Amino acid sequence: MKLFVGLDVSLAKTAVCVLPEHGEIIEEVEVASEPEPLISLVEGLEGTVEAVGLEAGPLSQWLHRAMKEIGLPSVLMETRQVKGALKVMPIKTDRRDAEGIARLLHLGWFRPVHCKSVSAQEVRAVLAARKAIQGNMIALEMSLRGLLRNFGLKVGAISRGKFEARIWELVEGNTMLEAAVNAD
Repeated sequence: MKLFVGLDVSLAKTAVCVLPEHGEIIEEVEVASEPEPLISLVEGLEGTVEAVGLEAGPLSQWLHRAMKEIGLPSVLMETRQVKGALKVMPIKTDRRDAEGIARLLHLGWFRPVHCKSVSAQEVRAVLAARKAIQGNMIALEMSLRGLLRNFGLKVGAISRGKFEARIWELVEGNTMLEAAVNAD
């Protein structure tokens, strides 16, 4: 018997729905969103697993990779397409989403997406962290500029390396402003 497994992944739990080729639900469960319990569940099914479907997302890539490594037919499904198909359901729950994903697999109404390599994901993580730090630094600088401007203190155009020294130069002698800009 051919089986189609739909996984609706959330941070703590994953809703699982298993459909045979005839389309009636034969199993619905929730398991921890970790590779080991999901793989154990899928490998313990009686029949031939044709596809295990996951809506593409950060946690899904990790789970997909773990299943692929041991040879399970795992498929990452395009998010917008899955969302569009699932929003027609009158009641939206994780259990129903897992069923919807399994039905999309069963009918072949999905578009698979590529799972980035671990090294590509690592590079992306470093770039995202760098961008977040830069954004926060700019926001902090603009906040300090605005704070000091209320007192007629203008930072002006200055290189990043000299910003801190310029701020201390402007607030020197005013204990309240010194306390406001002190990072401790």
